[in-house]
Amino acid sequence: MAPKLYYAKMSPPCRASLLTIHALGIDVELVPINLAEQQHLTNAFLKLNPFHTVPTLEEDTFTIWDSHAINAYLVEKYGADDSLYPKDLAKRVVVDQRLHFDSGVLYARLKAILISIRQDGAKIVAKDKADSLIQGFTLLETLLEQNKFVAGDSLTIADFSIVSTVSSANVLVPLASNRFPQILEWLSRMQALPYYKKGNQDGLDIFASEIKSKVIVR
Repeated sequence: MAPKLYYAKMSPPCRASLLTIHALGIDVELVPINLAEQQHLTNAFLKLNPFHTVPTLEEDTFTIWDSHAINAYLVEKYGADDSLYPKDLAKRVVVDQRLHFDSGVLYARLKAILISIRQDGAKIVAKDKADSLIQGFTLLETLLEQNKFVAGDSLTIADFSIVSTVSSANVLVPLASNRFPQILEWLSRMQALPYYKKGNQDGLDIFASEIKSKVIVR
């Protein structure tokens, strides 16, 4: 039986998992969760994931959530090789660090803006939140001055997590080409992947439409 991924297409973490699935070319049953209708808060879903977050992966009697953990699991179990999540300790720890950079810095700062919009009704991105996100962009720019991809010169699951976050953040706090040329070049490389549209762009378009209906983007 194929594993099931409970997901919302517009969610950046879900899109990171979709990119991983398409990169691996594996059969996964995709189960849409409508967050607006609070399907993630139903008793059935809470039994799977008491944190009520997406994505959530279910395989037989095993369930895991958090896209970073899901993506590592999928590569370990289904990858034809370890290129997306290397077994070599020195290479893997760099990928892990970049994943933590995504969850602890980039996505955390994007999420703070999204909470202010979706829960607090903010109509603009507050300057302090925008500045915080720009600080994150600056750190990423530094990483990409040294490498073709975020964890070195090869594509990894860290790129999938960070591109889903950064492409979403770019909707709210647009990347200035004169300030972040390396990020924009990396984004172009990611967009050239044959599965980028299905894995990220389609959901990003939905995300952007929702955001632009609620916020004045400067």
